[in-house]
Amino acid sequence: MEVKIGIADNSRELTIASGQSQDEVESLVTDALGKSEGQLALTDEKGRRYVVPSAKIAYVEIGASSAPRVGFGVS
Repeated sequence: MEVKIGIADNSRELTIASGQSQDEVESLVTDALGKSEGQLALTDEKGRRYVVPSAKIAYVEIGASSAPRVGFGVS
């Protein structure tokens, strides 16, 4: 699942391919934003850990947790 984090005072967003579910990510984001000195910590599919201070988070976009399609399809 793809998670995009907009960071204040930065024109680029942080994109993470997370193996966590939407509910898990939403819970972590809610907990981090609830604390004035909190931090959002996420781990990607390769085991790398990202830590963002909650005061710098502008927005968080949580993608769908569906598996990508493989092969050709007729639309």
